[in-house]
Amino acid sequence: MRQLVVTVRAVEVELASDSLWGLGVVAIEEREAADGEVELWTSLGEDVNGVELPWPWRFVEVDGAVADTWRQFATPVWVQPDLVVRPAWVPFDAPLGVTVLQIEPGATFGMGDHPTTVLSLRAARRLVAAGCTVLDVGCGSGVLAIGACVFGAASAVGIDIAPAAVPTTEANAVANGVADRVAVGTTDLVDVEGSYDLVLANILAPTLVALADDLRRVLAPGGALVISGILADAHDHVLAALAPLQVVETETLDGWAAVTLR
Repeated sequence: MRQLVVTVRAVEVELASDSLWGLGVVAIEEREAADGEVELWTSLGEDVNGVELPWPWRFVEVDGAVADTWRQFATPVWVQPDLVVRPAWVPFDAPLGVTVLQIEPGATFGMGDHPTTVLSLRAARRLVAAGCTVLDVGCGSGVLAIGACVFGAASAVGIDIAPAAVPTTEANAVANGVADRVAVGTTDLVDVEGSYDLVLANILAPTLVALADDLRRVLAPGGALVISGILADAHDHVLAALAPLQVVETETLDGWAAVTLR
């Protein structure tokens, strides 16, 4: 199994960690390095062929059993008082009235516990209307697409550049009883046809800017676009790229933001 190792100065650990969380990792281990630097060890799955980060990085082959030790520390993630994301291998007795999403991240490392995913799930739950169609851009383990269908969407399409997202999302859709309403593939957004009532894009700011034209294009008239993966105090440039869409709601959590535009 390949581990991604990013080398940063001690003062940059928090910034670099935020960038990695935005890529969808679920665990980061800090190790002291030479000359006061810090190595951040994590994983993006087996199918990642390139990484764009402003710090030196490398891939290291490690024993898969060792790399998966984070699983023993995984716990259910409470998104709302009546909504929880449960790691598939963690026993959980859901209280009456609580909606549970069961997620196995596999090699995609999308567990649903990052603030941007929590915020995106909250927004999706507010915005999903019975019979609506949903597009999840950068779907990872499929938690947003699957959640949207559990919330009442007629169908959801997930797309991701990582091939591992396909079998992982498909398996999670089966586990959550929505396999007949979730489709997933590695189609680039530029090649996606049609339009969707709700578009979810939990991806980093530079990618949101690069995809802005197509995000607008695939949004149905009167539909809503939810963007996340952006810092709470540094995303005006993303909003400018998505004009003339207008902000109708912004929610923040732990320094991250999810913005709904129409």
